[in-house]
Amino acid sequence: MRAIGLTEFGGPEVLRVIDLPDPVPGPGEVRIRVHAAAVNPTDTVLRAGVVKAWFDGRPGPYVPGMDAAGVVDAIGPDTDTSLRLGDPVVAILQAYGPRGGAYAELVVAPAESVVSIPPGADFPAASTLLMNALTARLALDLVAVPAGGTVAVTGAAGAFGGYAVQLAKTEGLRVFADASEADVELVKELGADEVVPRGADLAGRFRALAPDGVDAVLDGAALDGLIVAAVRDGGGLAVVRGWDGPVDRGIRLHKVFVTEVATDHARLLRLREQAGAGELTLRVADVLPADQAAEAHSRLAEGGVRGRLVLDFAAF
Repeated sequence: MRAIGLTEFGGPEVLRVIDLPDPVPGPGEVRIRVHAAAVNPTDTVLRAGVVKAWFDGRPGPYVPGMDAAGVVDAIGPDTDTSLRLGDPVVAILQAYGPRGGAYAELVVAPAESVVSIPPGADFPAASTLLMNALTARLALDLVAVPAGGTVAVTGAAGAFGGYAVQLAKTEGLRVFADASEADVELVKELGADEVVPRGADLAGRFRALAPDGVDAVLDGAALDGLIVAAVRDGGGLAVVRGWDGPVDRGIRLHKVFVTEVATDHARLLRLREQAGAGELTLRVADVLPADQAAEAHSRLAEGGVRGRLVLDFAAF
């Protein structure tokens, strides 16, 4: 099969078309013929070698990508699944694992990491769902704010942030969010109750809305220590880049690692249902041919992308 991968870490230019053996699904696994793969910041971190230690010394080539949508191509032996050959599905993949990531014609994933695409969604849109929505779901579960409480979401116009806003609203929470001037209407449409300007002293802007502090912050913008002041004493802070603190005033710091719940089939099914019901908005910024992955990574690095760039593998 063909894939988009790298043999050395570096900038977007290291991505190229490579040939790899067709993966064979084992017990409990499903093989997917990929039609679309979303491009996430995690993919650029892999490509740049920022966390190359996660490969545990395995040699390249490395294949990025954690979000794939396509059709079931093969089912491994002794696999307990309701999926059938040809079913349109979406999967969350462990790109740092030995199987590699989503930028490939064929991928293999645990059956628990695969669900049918949301009703009415095409492959590019479906590929934008699982990793970011599951990250937001995990963040909300960790901070455990009861209905009627208040959460603040940073980076609210981004993929994680948008899902965090929408999921928090379905939980009956009051949601504060940040946005640039150009994104205010978007963030309001996603459901935020109050939108403040992003940038310096964001914590102070949230405090102006909640003088005692919000119950929790979901920090999609990776502001880390700069946003702690927005949280009330004893509240929660969920971070997505592994920040270790420090925090004080009894604040509970939660590091969110989506790979820890990538096989939580019940959570994935619920997210699929919510997307199908319109509670979660699937946002595609643009669809590029798979062999333009380097261009997609460059555009993501430039910033300002709203929704997800998606690589088209259907005609790869």
